[in-house]
Amino acid sequence: MSAQPRTARGTRTRAKLVAAAEEVFASVGYHDASIVKITEQAGIGLGTFYLYFAGKQEIFDEVVDDLNSRVRQAMTGAARASGSRLEAERAGFRAFFRFTAEHPALYRIIRQAEFVSPAAQRRHYENIVRSYAQGLASAQAVGEVRPMDPEVGAWALMGMGELFGMRYILWEADDRGPGSAPNDIPDHVLDELMAFVRRGLAPAVTEADPPREDGPHD
Repeated sequence: MSAQPRTARGTRTRAKLVAAAEEVFASVGYHDASIVKITEQAGIGLGTFYLYFAGKQEIFDEVVDDLNSRVRQAMTGAARASGSRLEAERAGFRAFFRFTAEHPALYRIIRQAEFVSPAAQRRHYENIVRSYAQGLASAQAVGEVRPMDPEVGAWALMGMGELFGMRYILWEADDRGPGSAPNDIPDHVLDELMAFVRRGLAPAVTEADPPREDGPHD
């Protein structure tokens, strides 16, 4: 188990190692990464590494957990600043896509985790779904979301976000050529995504709440 630092300096050193490991794992992959490369990237002595981590597997798991914590914080913070659940969905998706554009290592490392550390990959997705499902359940309680299994809805929405991020952020950057920085998702793409989300989450119409007709009224 990784050791938690007891001083502010130790906290900074450990954070530098995690940040360096993220860059190394994303750029060369887990199997070609080494503790030497990580410590060189961090500018920290090799021996210092073992004060905080037992080995490469342990710091890889820490990188997965760190990315997970940061992306969830970005999404949750954006959603909380919104009004309705649909506004929260849009803000959460936007925050996820921006995080992906700024940290493309998220996809590369989580995909590696499928083979390197399946437990860490599962923990990553389950942590996101847990908080997502709680938000959907809260929206159901006040009638903003139709009756549904919040966990199923959370998995569906998370899957949409992940694939849209891959297609419209990572692949778009790849199409522009090596070294191109990812851009944020285009507005029209987010609009189309939200049209699906709106139809999927909208409360069922009842006789007491008839559908609104479009167009002018007498």
